[in-house]
Amino acid sequence: METFSNLADGFAIALTWQNIGLALLGCFLGTIMGALPGLGPSNGVAILIPLAFTLGLAATPSLILLTSVYYGAMYGGRISSILLNIPGDEPAMMTCLDGYPMAQRGMAGEALSLSGIASFVGAFLATWGLIFLAPQLVKIALLFGPAEYFALFALAFMTLGGVSSTNQAKSAFAAALGLGFAMIGVDSQTGVPRFTFGEVHLYDGLDFLVAIVGLFALSEVFIFLENRHGDASAKGKSITIKRLTPPMSMLKSCTPTMLRSSFVGFLAGVLPGAGASLGSFLAYSLEKRLVDKDGTFGKGDPRGVAAPEAGNNAAAGGALVPMLALGVPGSGTTAVLLAVLLSLNITPGPLLFANNPDVVWGLIAALFIANFMLLALNIPMVGLFTRLLLVPPRVLMPVVAMVSFVGIFGISGSSFDLLVMIGFGLLGWVLRKFDVPLVPIILGTLLGNAMENNLRRAITIDNGDWLTLIDSPLAIGLWVVAIVGFMLPLFFGNKVKSGMQRRDAEGSKTD
Repeated sequence: METFSNLADGFAIALTWQNIGLALLGCFLGTIMGALPGLGPSNGVAILIPLAFTLGLAATPSLILLTSVYYGAMYGGRISSILLNIPGDEPAMMTCLDGYPMAQRGMAGEALSLSGIASFVGAFLATWGLIFLAPQLVKIALLFGPAEYFALFALAFMTLGGVSSTNQAKSAFAAALGLGFAMIGVDSQTGVPRFTFGEVHLYDGLDFLVAIVGLFALSEVFIFLENRHGDASAKGKSITIKRLTPPMSMLKSCTPTMLRSSFVGFLAGVLPGAGASLGSFLAYSLEKRLVDKDGTFGKGDPRGVAAPEAGNNAAAGGALVPMLALGVPGSGTTAVLLAVLLSLNITPGPLLFANNPDVVWGLIAALFIANFMLLALNIPMVGLFTRLLLVPPRVLMPVVAMVSFVGIFGISGSSFDLLVMIGFGLLGWVLRKFDVPLVPIILGTLLGNAMENNLRRAITIDNGDWLTLIDSPLAIGLWVVAIVGFMLPLFFGNKVKSGMQRRDAEGSKTD
């Protein structure tokens, strides 16, 4: 009963005109970000962080805006997948397989609406999972000491590359680079400047919001400048949408698929580092094994649209569980949201539910509101969102650059931060050319100081004995999971990745 009482308090916070308006704005902008190929949820949230801070929003309204963008981008990724066979982001790759063939058969409207309904079911059930699972995880987290927290952070670093990484060595390099960036500044224990090179602006360390906007948003602009691809993704392709609502028989046949896929996706999201890509792939693969008796998957089967969409949206909700309860992000986008919380002087973790219940429960209530808004927006306004695919990048990218520069300068008022942001943008551009994942860099920059402090505290408490790091069953368990999580992709990551690419290739053959 306490949970429902807290949820009622959350709705009292979320149901203000300001928060409802921000949720609506976030849903609309997020759907746009998700629909445009190449941007996706991480970039979408990173681009709009400066907007939230420029508006001078408090913690709860800022999070409501940005998580609505997150959920909206997960919805929006399906639009270009179904209409153009171009995934808006990696989790939407599986939606291409049956969504595009449906569009080719003149069922684009039904496919878009069905994917919107499946997204709603996945996100709605995942939000309930967040309500019931996160407080239980908090009770376990209260048993954590410095050694256990250090092991937990190590677990996040070892798994966040996950199966989405093409190379574990590149993920490890990216995490080490992020930890190196976290070391910049004055040592909190000794007061000695580290890696500042005499630059006074670096004494306080790097601002992780500057790093995030540079790595995600500006690197996208640099890639555009390099390729000079100025035409819209939809140019030369006809976008025709006929019937907007799927027939009841289609919904009835897809309902069990949505429920199963939501459960699988939520579990994939809760695991640190698995994320929406794995949720989408597992949901599609499971449904193909269970119900594809006639070999219709990959040829325009509605269940092949419903499964990955329910799976990746449930994973998006599941990734919020470890972020809120443990302070460890479950995906790249929740790592960006974690940076927002930290910049607002709110520390996610076990004490968040006790110290800032208004933030947590207001956010959860807003997720329910955003879900219904997205369902209401996505079905009648599908035509508008599809027209956005005709917006050429040569118009879009200058807007992204302008928002980044104006927003970051509005936050800090420092021209030095703008130079740092450009530096991170160039770094992100170079790393993306070498296929090095950016998320571990963000994670290292965010969690590096906390990881170092917990390591020092654990060693100091035990008089310099390093065995204290494996001195409790909980710490040993976390280390085992971390090592297994790092090793598994070496054996199964390529198989999962090649499976995703093979099925994507099978879908493109129908083009």
